[in-house]
Amino acid sequence: PIDQGASADPMIFDPLYLILIAPVFVFALWASAKTKSTFTKFSKVGSRVGLTGAQVARKLLDADRLTDVTIERIPGQLSDHYDPKTRVLRLSESVHDGTSLAAIGVAAHEMGHAMQHADAYKPLVFRQAFYPVAAFSSSAWVWLFLGGMFLPSLRGPLMIAAIVALSLYAFFALVTLPVEYDASNRALAILEGSGTLSSEEIGGASKVLRAAGLTYVASAAMALMQVLYLVMRARE
Repeated sequence: PIDQGASADPMIFDPLYLILIAPVFVFALWASAKTKSTFTKFSKVGSRVGLTGAQVARKLLDADRLTDVTIERIPGQLSDHYDPKTRVLRLSESVHDGTSLAAIGVAAHEMGHAMQHADAYKPLVFRQAFYPVAAFSSSAWVWLFLGGMFLPSLRGPLMIAAIVALSLYAFFALVTLPVEYDASNRALAILEGSGTLSSEEIGGASKVLRAAGLTYVASAAMALMQVLYLVMRARE
């Protein structure tokens, strides 16, 4: 899954906010552009085996005895994700039907999440359980912050609540990092170990997955800098 980061910010015209966030925002834009350009580049490089992303995922799932995990085609670009609740691996059309190194790499990455689920990988288990809290916190902190701005008598408690809410989301973003990088490491290991990709082809798939990983780093960095901003404003 591609994380979208915290909600829209009401402090965009605050000079302090711009100083803290601008570098991270630029990094996030670069990470997103690099992910798309790297995926596009290796979408034009076919694999030796000639299998589609869906066929590779099915082959690897079956080899790992995960025959109960199903695969679905979904619309969108880089909308690929694994749903642990329904045990469904959902692949975008270009990944599901593509035979490129990019398609195979992304499909194997999502298969890596299915492997994590089967192994009860602790960061994934925790992330799944914590998701409802993070989803609520990612938008609640904005309203708490605004409440503190417009209700001076409640500014202190509301600012503290906003900091707590955003910190919960930031923690979720940090937990996401080992989950995503472990899934990529599993994917690359099984692609090479099974002989699906050659050692030369692994390099291309690795570049796609490493570039995608930068978007999660950017999301976590953005959340942490927003927490810092709220803490600095609360101390005034």
